[in-house]
Amino acid sequence: MPSTIPYAQRRAALAAHLGPHGIAIVPTAPTQQRNRDNDFLFRADSYFYYLCGFAEPNAWLVITGDGKSTLFCQPKDLEREIWDGVRLGPQAAPAALGVDAAHPVSALDTELPKMLENRDAVWYPFATHHGLETKVDGWLQPVRGRMRFGALCPDVQRDLCAVLDEMRLIKDASELATMGRAAQISAEAHVRAMQTSARMLRAGQEVREYHLDAELLHAFRHHGSQHTAYGSIVAAGANACVLHYRADAGLVHDGELVLIDAGCELDGYASDITRTFPANGRFTGPQRALYDLVVASQYAAVAATKPGARFTDPHEASVRVLAQGMLDLGLLDTNKVGNLHDVIEKRAYSAFYMHRTSHWLGMDVHDCGSYTEPAERGQISERKDALSGETIKDRPARVLRPGMVLTLEPGIYVRAAEGVPEQFHGIGIRIEDDAVVTDQGCDLISRGVPVDADAIEALMRA
Repeated sequence: MPSTIPYAQRRAALAAHLGPHGIAIVPTAPTQQRNRDNDFLFRADSYFYYLCGFAEPNAWLVITGDGKSTLFCQPKDLEREIWDGVRLGPQAAPAALGVDAAHPVSALDTELPKMLENRDAVWYPFATHHGLETKVDGWLQPVRGRMRFGALCPDVQRDLCAVLDEMRLIKDASELATMGRAAQISAEAHVRAMQTSARMLRAGQEVREYHLDAELLHAFRHHGSQHTAYGSIVAAGANACVLHYRADAGLVHDGELVLIDAGCELDGYASDITRTFPANGRFTGPQRALYDLVVASQYAAVAATKPGARFTDPHEASVRVLAQGMLDLGLLDTNKVGNLHDVIEKRAYSAFYMHRTSHWLGMDVHDCGSYTEPAERGQISERKDALSGETIKDRPARVLRPGMVLTLEPGIYVRAAEGVPEQFHGIGIRIEDDAVVTDQGCDLISRGVPVDADAIEALMRA
């Protein structure tokens, strides 16, 4: 059982936000049926797990403004435990999890109205659990019925996500250690897939995308990861130009590139790594030209990722490098799109680079946390989008601070089209690393798998 200290500290920090008479209700995720008599593998709700580290289904956590925490969980049941595994149970929960009290989940409807009585505000995560607001209203009904006897009923309902998102945005030491290990496991998985591709092709064997996906899954589980953080993308050749392509049965041809976007989840925390490599271990000239461009754009993003910078700075740094490279390599025609300034202003680069460079990373692969600076949300400017013509309201981007974790993932995707140099057709490249903002800059925790083209070729020769 992991240490209960960070969870207790988080519950105490949350309690301070609730006010002395506030109460928070946090459910875990429901089980999901996959098909007849078969459920999807259970994964706890991120907010719930963040506050108590409890991974069993059918559980609820209640925290009050005085810092008390109560868990509702499945009771011990020998017959069900034979089928589904050992349960912690309410009796053992306080000592194991550091909560103040625990009850069987069957007592939820009886105990919650008592706990809500004489509270001034009830907090719960909005729009994350279908029907939760109806449940809360049901628990409040008997409290309202007691108001004639002097009981007070919460007259304010607040979104708990707003508080927890801010808390989760800055990772503590235990979170960073777990994320570092998850990134290390994922990097080893990418190395394994790269080397397998080259080895099988050298041996004259047929290679398919699912062969490489299998290598990823093997490495994830072999090193103790419980889940993939998301559906792995293993895209050979032109499939890499499909941003959300999933590992399938496509053939991996000698001489083409393979894009793998895959990361494991370890103890509730995600990693997210993308590498693009030559299937046989050797870049061709056109592949190398585009690949080196994306590498250069990522280095620009890394340099822009530091405390005090804005969340959008890495993206803007990447775009400048990519746009200039598209002009230099003839992907964009200066006679049609103009100079670098014009390409950026008109977003002409989006024909080949259509996504953002970063997102938050943490318990969720696209983790929670506002992308605008809270203290500056009132500062709004308007602009017309160059491609859609839509009016966009801009607010100042988030200021980066130590402990934030974000991805840096520039890319370039060249579909066959008229006017596009043929040697680049069907090439899709993305390079993604996980960056922890530090006091001095950022730390790339996912560089256990190389990025530079020469290093990749050397690795695949091994």
